[in-house]
Formats: sequence, C-alpha cells, structure tokens
Amino acid sequence: MELTLLAVVLVCWLCSLTVHLLWTLHMFQLNGYKPGVQRKWLRDNFLPAVIGRNLAAILSLPLLFCGWPGEILAALLLLLSAWLGRPKPKQVKKPLVYTPRVRRMLVTCGILTLIPVAVSLAFWQMSWVWGLLLPLWHTANGLWLLLANFINRPVETAINRWYIEDASRMLREMPRLKVVGITGSYGKTSVKFFLQKLLSAKYNVLMTPESYNTTLGVVKTIRQSLRATHEIFLCEMGARNPGDIKEICDIVHPGYGIITSVGPQHLESFKTVENVIRTKFELRDALPQGGTVFLNWDNEYIRSQQPGRPVVRYGIEQEDADYLAYDISVSAKGSSFKMKLDGEEHTFSTRLIGSHNVLNIAGAIACAHTLGVPAADLIRQVRSLESVPHRLQLIQGRSAIIIDDAYNSNPSGAKAALDTLGAFDGVKILVTPGMVELGSRQAELNRIFGSQAAEVCDYVALVGEKQTEPILEGLLAAGFPREKIFVEHDLKGALRSVENLRTGGVQKIVLLENDLPDNF
Repeated sequence: MELTLLAVVLVCWLCSLTVHLLWTLHMFQLNGYKPGVQRKWLRDNFLPAVIGRNLAAILSLPLLFCGWPGEILAALLLLLSAWLGRPKPKQVKKPLVYTPRVRRMLVTCGILTLIPVAVSLAFWQMSWVWGLLLPLWHTANGLWLLLANFINRPVETAINRWYIEDASRMLREMPRLKVVGITGSYGKTSVKFFLQKLLSAKYNVLMTPESYNTTLGVVKTIRQSLRATHEIFLCEMGARNPGDIKEICDIVHPGYGIITSVGPQHLESFKTVENVIRTKFELRDALPQGGTVFLNWDNEYIRSQQPGRPVVRYGIEQEDADYLAYDISVSAKGSSFKMKLDGEEHTFSTRLIGSHNVLNIAGAIACAHTLGVPAADLIRQVRSLESVPHRLQLIQGRSAIIIDDAYNSNPSGAKAALDTLGAFDGVKILVTPGMVELGSRQAELNRIFGSQAAEVCDYVALVGEKQTEPILEGLLAAGFPREKIFVEHDLKGALRSVENLRTGGVQKIVLLENDLPDNF
C-alpha cells in the first residue's frame, strides 16, 4: 500500500515539476540561454521565481512525514500546483519555442530527474529520504536546469559550429553579394526595414527577419533564406556583451556598415557606455579598408569617435551631415522633409509619424543612394513605407488612437515618442512600465522620463508599482496631478483604466511606451 501511495506521489510530483521546469526553461530562453544572465535573474527574482513558483513543493515537505493522510494531501497539493502553473497562452507575450536545443535540454533534464525518482523508489520505506529529496529537487529546478545546460554544452557547441561553418561556406560561394551590417543601441530594426524597401527598387534584397540579430539568428537566416539570386544581404547585429558584433562580422564579413545610435542601453551587461561604444564600433573595425560606414551624425557618442573608414554621415540636426533631412514637418497624418541628393533638393513624404522615423529614413536613404538607387525611386519608396510593428506604429483603436512604441524602450526613443504624442490633438495618455536594463542609471533615467512625460501628457498609466516608482517620482516632482496617474499591476489593468476614462467626447491618444517581456 505504501509503495503504491509513493508511486501516486511521484506521478503528481512529476506533473508539477514538469510544469514549473518548462516555465524556468522559458525564462532561460528569454535570457538568451546565457547561464550568467539566468543566475542573476534567479537571484533578482528569488521570491517569485524560486519560492513562489515552488511553494507547493515546499509546503508538501512536512506533509510527507505525516503518514498516508499527509502523503495524499501532498499529492493533491502538487496536482493543484501543476494546474495553477500550467501555461496560459493569452497571458504570455512570447511563449516557449520548442527548438531542437530546447528538446535536447528536456531530454537531459529527464535523465537527471531519474536520480530522485530512483532514490525514492530504492528507499521507499525510508520516508525521510524521499520526503526531503522530492521537495528540494523541485525547488532547485532552476539550478539543475543550468547543470543540464552545462552537460549539453559540448554538443551544442559542436552543432552551432557546424551551422556557422555552413553559413560561412554559403556566403563564400556568393562573392558578389553585398553585405550591409546594421547595429546600434536603438533604431537598427527600423533602419533595416526601411532600407530593404528602398533597395528593393533596384536590387534583390535579403534581410534578417524581425529581430533576428544574434549570431545564431543571422546564421539561421543565411542557411534557410539566402539564394543565389540575392544581391544584397541586410544583416542586423545585436549585442548584449562586448565581442558580440565582432562574432557576427567574422561570419558575414560586411562591406558596408550602419551605426544607428549609441546610448545607455543594456548597461546591466555592458556596465559602461564606453563598452557600448566599443562594441557598436566593432562593426566599423570589421569593414575592409575600402568599406563604407554610415553614421548617425546627430548622436554625440558617435560623433566623438574617429571614423577609421570611409564615412557617410546622416542626420536631422547636424548641418555638416552628408545626408541631412531638413524643413521637417511632423503631424498626426505623417511626416515630410527635404534632402539634397547629388546637389539637387528633393521633397520626401511618408505616412510614418515622428522625427525619430525621419532620422531612420535619412539613414536608409544615405545607404540606398550610395548603393546606386536613383532619387526618383527613393522618393516613391519612402512614400510607400509602412510602420515597423511596435515602433511608433499608428493603430486606430475602438475608442482611441494608439501609438504603439512597445518594443525595447530607451531614453532617446522614449523622448522621441513623447514628442510624437505631443504632435496630436486630443487627450494625451501615456501607458508604460518604464525602461529596463539600464544598470545603475535605470532609476535616474526613468525619473527623467517621468518629468518629460509631465510636460506632454494629460494622464499617465504606470504598469507595475515597484518598477515604475522612479517615473512616479519624476511626474510628481514636475507638478503632475496625482489624481491623473494610474498605477496598475499589469498592462491589461492599465488599458482598462484608460478605457474607463471619460474625456467628454475628446479623442484619446494613447502612447504605449515599452512592453516588458515575460522574464521581467
């Protein structure tokens, strides 16, 4: 009878463990499979991620020493934990992707889990053994998941090396392919999308999709999508640590590079802005002697660096830029500006909103024109540009106009988004959880963001009480009315508060600034 009851407890324990292990693995995937990042995340989220998620296992510990009634209660508690912790797709922004790597890790985790199962069955008469082992193993799933990753590392390294070498071979077999590397603290995805549209007037262009900007994301794009008919490859290059850009450049060997910006982003891993600058300029350093680097000349960090290669400067503020957008008109209906190409003045218009978009379009024009796309084609292509999803994307909602700028907020982009909001007529509402990954300056920069919002907004909805404290401080210090600030637990609650606002028939203009991923 007791062995049968232990088997029941084991089954319930395995159900709960599987559910919570998958959640931890999901967080590991969102943390880029980086053990150091995952360990820090576990420390920073110890109460909700380690104690809260494994509370049923912890509570089952004393029950397992209370004879068969306690064991039955423990089994029911573990089943309840599995039910409550199961994935809820509508509440997850980016679900766990069952990649081959994830499947291999699950196999290793399954093998490791045989250890407590075997010990429990071997010592089934000694309840204190499995009564301690099962709850502890469940609670420590974040640690032995890292052990599984360590065990799999040689296999993963070998597989990744093969993928990288295969991608490098494909590029070597296309010596006439022009490779344009695009990096920056922000703006790189928008510039990539805009440039692809402009270049497509003359060339067959492949670009890394969405935000595929890691080494393996670039390799996957090459291996799955590169064809002999492609003439230009636009390669977005992201970085969270020094050396990340160089690693990608060593594979794709760009002949051209665009550095869209440098700013205080990902400071938790970079530590200093100087490290960010050096990492972004790894793209410039990787270019051949005759290669051209396109620089956002409005960015003070970029201007402070020696170009080191043939340079083309673009911008909307610095008059010595080679491609300067001027006479800029930005409204709720779109944007227009002028630019001189080959000594002749041309007027460009776009449905996109915001001066930030004008700057990114200027960078795309600079590169496309240098690569031989005529002015007439550029004017036509700019006119038909579409918003990049979640980057100052204009959406007509049921009861409001929504400016969706929910992807990866940063100090410069947040200020530009507020300026865009200010160009609209109506009741201006900001919805934000604030900015993250800004290291020791995070509170300061969010406080500044709050004071900037106070100058533009009529209402502010903050997502997350603890996370948004500095924004609240900035708002109140700037004299913003406390009764016009809503602090909600999640985005759904914030949007509900916005929807319930009564504005006397005046149009609501809602800026969604940043949307934190599931691991925040």
